[in-house]
Amino acid sequence: MSHDQGRSPYTGEPAGPPVPHATDAEVDAAGAAAAAAAPGLAALPPEERARLLESVAAALEDARGELVRLADSETGLGEARLGTELTRTRVQLELFAAVVRDGAFHEAVVDHADPAAQPAPRPDLRRMLVPIGPVAVFSASNFPFAFSVAGGDTASALAAGCPVVVKAHSGHPGLSRRTAEVVASAGLPEGAFAVLHGTAAGRRLVQHPAIRAAGFTGSLGGGRALFDLANARPDPIPFYGELGSLNPAVVTPGALAALGPAVVSGFVGSFTLGSGQFCTKPGLLFLPKGHGLDDELAGAVGRAALGPLLNARIRQGYDDVAAALSAVDGVRAIVAPRPVTEPGFRVAPMLLAVSADDLAGRPNELLEECFGPAALVVEYGSPGELAAALDVLPGALTATVHADPATEADLVRDLLDRAAARAGRVVFGGWPTGVAVSWAQQHGGPWPATTNALHTSVGATGIRRWLRPVTFQDVPDAFLPEVLQEANPLGVPRRVDGVQRSHM
Repeated sequence: MSHDQGRSPYTGEPAGPPVPHATDAEVDAAGAAAAAAAPGLAALPPEERARLLESVAAALEDARGELVRLADSETGLGEARLGTELTRTRVQLELFAAVVRDGAFHEAVVDHADPAAQPAPRPDLRRMLVPIGPVAVFSASNFPFAFSVAGGDTASALAAGCPVVVKAHSGHPGLSRRTAEVVASAGLPEGAFAVLHGTAAGRRLVQHPAIRAAGFTGSLGGGRALFDLANARPDPIPFYGELGSLNPAVVTPGALAALGPAVVSGFVGSFTLGSGQFCTKPGLLFLPKGHGLDDELAGAVGRAALGPLLNARIRQGYDDVAAALSAVDGVRAIVAPRPVTEPGFRVAPMLLAVSADDLAGRPNELLEECFGPAALVVEYGSPGELAAALDVLPGALTATVHADPATEADLVRDLLDRAAARAGRVVFGGWPTGVAVSWAQQHGGPWPATTNALHTSVGATGIRRWLRPVTFQDVPDAFLPEVLQEANPLGVPRRVDGVQRSHM
């Protein structure tokens, strides 16, 4: 039988026992169980659903030490970083418990019947969001807690009232199996949660008739293949994929003059964080020509503390893309790629530079994401050159602007407009790595950052992916969902006859 087995990024040696791939029958059984569990999970009272999420959060916290050590053995991300990530995962679950209790996620709207409405009498109309049904979640390699078995997709789907079937990532199978056991111990209803292993199982899962939507975080190639499968079904389903992102950062002449070395330390710290394996890594830094920062950049890159990459496939991909980028005409090396002979999946950092004109002229060669501790400095000689280079960039998760509002107001406005047109989150005066878990967060963006720029995979509104709208017309009050009943027994925020009300 095929299986996944973790490998230590520190040594390249096997880590933990093999974990068998799910059979077709096991995938079908998980889908059927999720379908059977869906009505009951959707009908759970809000407080009970919120307490389930908090129970999962508490179970993860209780198993913290064991889970962090196991995660480090398979990912090499370091116990300090992984401990922080486990905290984030717990916080996500607690946030969605608060979202459920708040009730605004239902987007409840009541329009009472109006015989005098124009151009015709209006019936009684009541609209809300309801759970979409069982959800498939595909785990990410680079966030083995926060975007994995019990991560944000799972938390938001369960909060919406949707059963979840997770396809575990092959890079941390032992952690995935143990995390699944911890989640199952938290008292979720039977069939509401399952974890499967194996690429073939993932393909079958996204095509399973019980699955009504899917969430994915990973590579452009893998995500696109699953996206195409989801759309090729007899009944296509929403596929929310977070894929690749270059995340441009622009430094204006005014900011360069004011900040100088701070730009160097901030940028290098951000693009090498986690050995460059963050989806929000700033992969492009736009600097004015003649910036004079080559030595400072090279020195900061040389001092960066790097761990190994997650697995051999990522290391090979990094080496291949680094070699291709460094060979493009017009590219010069601030820190050239070099081979690493240490054990495990280690690589050397790389920082290249190119003119804005060359980038605008050869975007297909220069705008390939290099997943790992690599970035490209783009040097522009005028606002026009900068604008032309920014215009060829693909969609991104983030776009960052460093500028002086006091002396560059018009440029600031232009850059912010351009950033908002191409990214889901616009950062001013900071760096994009680190995605706060909050009500206002947006973690998404135009293709190829995601397959659907209308939604987010981080933050409270991530729940919206797993809900669909239904309007009830002239339904007797006793038969309406509680959210829409005239007395509003749950006290949820609603818009009534056009007026927003926090409660009734």
